[in-house]
Amino acid sequence: MASPFAAPSPTPPATATPSRSRYLVLAMLIAAYACNLLDRQILGILKEPIKRDLGLTDTQLGLMGGLAFGMLYSTVAVPVAWLADRMSRSWIMTVALALWSAFTMLCGAASGFWSLFLARVGVGLGEAGGVAPAYSLVSDYFPREQRARALAAYSFGVPVGSAMGILFGGLIAAAVSWRVAFVVVGGAGVLLAPLFKLVVRDPVRGGLDARADTTAPPPAGVRDVLRVVGPKPTFWLLALGATSASICGYGLAFWLPSFFMRSMGMSLAGTSWFYGSITLVGGMAGIWLGGTLSDRFGGTNKAAYPLTPAVCFVLSLPCFYAAMNSRSPVWAWVLFVVPQALTLSWFGPIVSAIQHLVPAHMRSTANALYLLVNSLLGTGVGYWIFGFLSDRLAPTYGAESMRYALYYGLGFYPLAALLLYGASRRIGRDWVEVPG
Repeated sequence: MASPFAAPSPTPPATATPSRSRYLVLAMLIAAYACNLLDRQILGILKEPIKRDLGLTDTQLGLMGGLAFGMLYSTVAVPVAWLADRMSRSWIMTVALALWSAFTMLCGAASGFWSLFLARVGVGLGEAGGVAPAYSLVSDYFPREQRARALAAYSFGVPVGSAMGILFGGLIAAAVSWRVAFVVVGGAGVLLAPLFKLVVRDPVRGGLDARADTTAPPPAGVRDVLRVVGPKPTFWLLALGATSASICGYGLAFWLPSFFMRSMGMSLAGTSWFYGSITLVGGMAGIWLGGTLSDRFGGTNKAAYPLTPAVCFVLSLPCFYAAMNSRSPVWAWVLFVVPQALTLSWFGPIVSAIQHLVPAHMRSTANALYLLVNSLLGTGVGYWIFGFLSDRLAPTYGAESMRYALYYGLGFYPLAALLLYGASRRIGRDWVEVPG
């Protein structure tokens, strides 16, 4: 009897996938990604009551959000992606979804720093199988002229999941407890897993890239992929640029709720509505903007893929500073929505560019190598550094220490813009053209 994890038979080919089925699969991938971000980011809105109940410091909370999650999420993603280039991507994602959701539920039983730390390690272990295979699936369901938009649409899972985690996590914690919040949101993912497997199937790898021959070449090993991307400056500049943006993005997502409560005097429930709506509206607008602009201009100028987010990062800085110093909640909301959109514009363009630096049969592993750099530093450093700075600045700034920690941390966005500008200068030479 064949293993359910075996690579599927290459029928029907991806070129025969009806548009309606294609978009249904995309919707399910978005739902899984939303659960991924919901379970990943819920700690951000719950950390103030957790800090109070378990007696934790900001540095410990940062380690729990970053190191605990990122050390397995980033490293295990590489062997998982290696398997995804050889076995059923939908089965791998189904198991991963059930696993990280179950560990999220287990967070609700934590009694101290180490028990919650280990439960978050389990969340990271499960989520290691949730993104790289999905990138590969999207690229095999959508033709290359639609990929940046399709990957941007897939990335809607980031603001949707983050907003759901902020909103539902905060409201449930305010009404009942933070423990119940973990159980409820994790349980939703456990229930979604079997439906995900029913809907998402594996198309032919690279079937929409080559018109004449849809026979997939043999899967490539990690060393083979490294031999392709290693000498390409574009890969490293894209990865490090996205990493710099992620350090700031993850850090802001995790610590802005604390800023709203400590510096702006908002309640837990008020912060949930305020920041949840900013994340949803700004995130979806920015992700779609980045994907649309890249698809429009990238066909004639591949430099548009890294340049689009680079410009957005620079434009976001004055908006962030104005928002954090606004005394009007209404104006603060508007001013936060704009940079939220600008700083999430990179998802579609950067991921789409990574897809085109390697042949189709290497995409899952190339994605995982990119995520290894991005997640290990993005989550590991981003969550931790803001909390570390806040603790170190507390003797000087007291209750306002988080405000100044955020000020300093925003400096990672200009660094990201510089790295992506460098990528724009090389991307045309490193791009892999497929036979047409």
